[in-house]
Amino acid sequence: MIRNLRSILARPRTVTPSPEAQVNLPRPLDPVYAVGDIHGRADLLERALDLIDAHVGRVGARNPQVVFVGDYIDHGPDSAAVLARVRELAEELPDNVTGLMGNHERMLLDFLADPVTRGPRWLRTGAHDTLDSYGLHSSQLLPGAAPDALRATAEGLRAKMGAGMLDWLANLPLSWSSGNLWAVHAAADPQHPMDHQSPRVLLWGHPEFETRPRADGLWVVHGHTPMGTPVTEDGRIGIDTGAWETGTLTTVAILPDGHVEFLYT
Repeated sequence: MIRNLRSILARPRTVTPSPEAQVNLPRPLDPVYAVGDIHGRADLLERALDLIDAHVGRVGARNPQVVFVGDYIDHGPDSAAVLARVRELAEELPDNVTGLMGNHERMLLDFLADPVTRGPRWLRTGAHDTLDSYGLHSSQLLPGAAPDALRATAEGLRAKMGAGMLDWLANLPLSWSSGNLWAVHAAADPQHPMDHQSPRVLLWGHPEFETRPRADGLWVVHGHTPMGTPVTEDGRIGIDTGAWETGTLTTVAILPDGHVEFLYT
């Protein structure tokens, strides 16, 4: 669990909107901590939780909301541990912790549903690290593996993960919102309302997301696209800093008065 969150939830709010706050700032109803793509780095996840704890205590925030933007698995060495930790937090503190689905979680679920057709794509994008983290040594399982090998691996992974984990994973939401702030994994179509976005766009991206500002005053915080430094511009906050490779997992703290601060592992 997040170590100090239970006691912090009872503290009075000390962050108040400033008179000069403008309508074009992200203004969630409660303090929000959005965590970027973790990709199997359980060590960085723990550091991020410590940073969130420290920040929440420093600003005296009440009712902080922690949102993980997805892509918990693949690439890094500890996918199984990251999934277990995020699930633990979300189930222990359901009113304050939300995990979104990322495209890598979607690929895992698709692999389990249809290993022969969907397996090769996932195997090309980091699946080996996730399989290894569950004790399924996958070094010989190539994208062109025989159908029987893919089916056997899928059954082995299903057994290792367990029904409870798979049910939780399959039911992860694709978006979350508070005030004029939305959180998604990859992107949103800037020409459509946030509650009318397609799952494919939310999970995989949209060609105009980074170039066409929204006209409705909403802000979207997202991961999916690795960048050297996080981005805050035109109603968009990008927080994927390639944690599995760079060692920097980025969390953005967004307060109700529009203040935005990045926390780096």
